[in-house]
Amino acid sequence: MSELKKFEDWFAARCDGDWEHSAGIKITTLDNPGWSLEVRLHDTCMEGHTLERVEIDRSEEDWLHCWTEDGKFQARGGARNLAEMLGFFVDWSNRCSAGK
Repeated sequence: MSELKKFEDWFAARCDGDWEHSAGIKITTLDNPGWSLEVRLHDTCMEGHTLERVEIDRSEEDWLHCWTEDGKFQARGGARNLAEMLGFFVDWSNRCSAGK
């Protein structure tokens, strides 16, 4: 299953007529170039979970940084790392759901 499909499934599973109105997911671009992902964790099983900063730097174009801050999952990555960012989030959320 593609990383995008996993992320879509994660989002759809939480949509209950209420959560999607207060929760926020932002995907924007960076000027270096790259991607920024922000997922508000309020009213999810990840609320209150902490992810210490993870930095994967393979090259100037191939990189991924993920962490939690202010109740949000944050990720930044290179121009071709969006799918990896989405997959990292889903994998992390699954570990949180399992209580790990």
